[in-house]
Amino acid sequence: MCTSIIEIARAEGMAKRGDEWFPLSQAVVAYDHARHAPLGDVITLDFINIGLEPGARAGIELTLETAKELRAALDRAIAAAEFEETEVRGKGAVPSLFGQRHPGDEPAAMPPQQNLQAREIGMACGS
Repeated sequence: MCTSIIEIARAEGMAKRGDEWFPLSQAVVAYDHARHAPLGDVITLDFINIGLEPGARAGIELTLETAKELRAALDRAIAAAEFEETEVRGKGAVPSLFGQRHPGDEPAAMPPQQNLQAREIGMACGS
């Protein structure tokens, strides 16, 4: 049975297919039957460029648990990158992930200066 769970987001970056790289335009996240992995239902990530031929695609199939671990790793990497951009390089990046939580996650640790900045722009710590 198909789940019809699909999310589409704008994507800016590059993906590799074979030996060549291509620019991205969209990322598609879905939960459905595996097409290639010897698994049941999986989270699929398709990175595509709708302006190029249909082969301009890089796809992966992940178990739900692996997708959750990837999301947590992304959250940590993004938070660290935003801290780097704001505090170390002084570029004034908005700390969008600090204070955000997903169901079942532990509250995000926020460096003291980031906590102050988050409050200054109206974000509640831990909300």
